[in-house]
Amino acid sequence: CKSLPETPLFQLLGLSIATLSTVAHYGLRFTLISNVSLDSNAYKVIHHTAFYFGICLSMTLILAALLSSAATVRESQCLTAMGFFCFALAFCGLIPAACWRYTHSTEVEDSMMDVYDFVYEEVRRSTSSFRRHELTAIHEAFLCCGKHSPFGDTTDVENKTCPPDQVHNEGQDCLREIQDFLKKHMDFVFSLLGIAIGFTVYGMFLTSFLWFSIHFSSNLYRKGKYTLR
Repeated sequence: CKSLPETPLFQLLGLSIATLSTVAHYGLRFTLISNVSLDSNAYKVIHHTAFYFGICLSMTLILAALLSSAATVRESQCLTAMGFFCFALAFCGLIPAACWRYTHSTEVEDSMMDVYDFVYEEVRRSTSSFRRHELTAIHEAFLCCGKHSPFGDTTDVENKTCPPDQVHNEGQDCLREIQDFLKKHMDFVFSLLGIAIGFTVYGMFLTSFLWFSIHFSSNLYRKGKYTLR
């Protein structure tokens, strides 16, 4: 009996989720915002929770794929049941995550922009070199320059913290740049969640069919055989 041809797809999906979680957690832009956010801001909690959830989900999917493949080769009902349990566990985690993303569609963007607003206002009100260094790093990472006023002029904050080319060429508004960047990222995350939900449902059906196939084929193999006592 050969292994399931779909197994590499589940493993690839798990690796994709792990890669996305790692990039989002250790990426320069996400790390900068997480480091300067206050404990009262929700972004740091979301940042760490998303990483650990993604890693656990990817490991669960890879384990489910490996168990299903081993169950097919060995025709083991126990391994098949374990594979089904892993797919069901992943499904139970994916549904709340997708619902949270749908009901809190702007929470990540709002919390990230709140962090930028806090740092910007701290630099505007004080002469702290530490905060000014953080704001400069954010401007360089997002390739933006401060918050544009309705009058079109630049303040002293932009002149001190923005890259020279951004100041002279009227660089992008940072709040808009952060919002656009996160919207693209979160749309990709939501799409990946949808794909993962579809694959986990398919995996549960597949392992259920495999379990019943092994169960009935085992009974048919024993049928008609007798032991003399």
